[in-house]
Amino acid sequence: MNLASPPLSRRERNKRAKLDRITAAASALFAEHGIDDVTTQQIADAADIGTGTLFLYVKTKGELLLLVQNTHYARALEEGIAAAATHEDVLDAVMAVLQPIVECNRVQVENGRTYLREMVFGDPTEPQRATALAIVGQTEAAVMAILTRGETTPRTTAATVAHVISAVMFLEMSASTNSSTPTTELVSRIRRQVQVAITRCE
Repeated sequence: MNLASPPLSRRERNKRAKLDRITAAASALFAEHGIDDVTTQQIADAADIGTGTLFLYVKTKGELLLLVQNTHYARALEEGIAAAATHEDVLDAVMAVLQPIVECNRVQVENGRTYLREMVFGDPTEPQRATALAIVGQTEAAVMAILTRGETTPRTTAATVAHVISAVMFLEMSASTNSSTPTTELVSRIRRQVQVAITRCE
């Protein structure tokens, strides 16, 4: 039985192409200038579309940042999960998952902090926010899978600890006091807290 997806219509291909252009344009502009110094008109111009068309895809600049960062976050998580598979030590494996996410979030620190605020406090009806929260869930699931490798840790305990670890990471990334902290130092600080958390699973 052929389970291949049916080919996209021309209209759907055009929509996807425009969304890709919007994402690429916003990503480049946000990385260069920061979200606060970029206008939706600049993004529309860079994507070679009208502002009216832009707002058919995203309603606010915050949602646009979610769209951009979700793409980067998902890629970082995929990289981290692959790296974790090469580590036998639980702490090393968990940090292999988390480190690419931290590094991705801090490519442009204020963008990263704004992304986290939009994720937590943004409009609950925005689809990009839902996507962001789904990726958080995938991150916790990846950490939980590492904590239960030996099949000696109850899944409920591992799920709770994975949630705590996720909260630690996001709190450290979003704290204003850490905005100028070098990423390597931030990763080390997260690692120390993760080490304490995983002792609950041992």
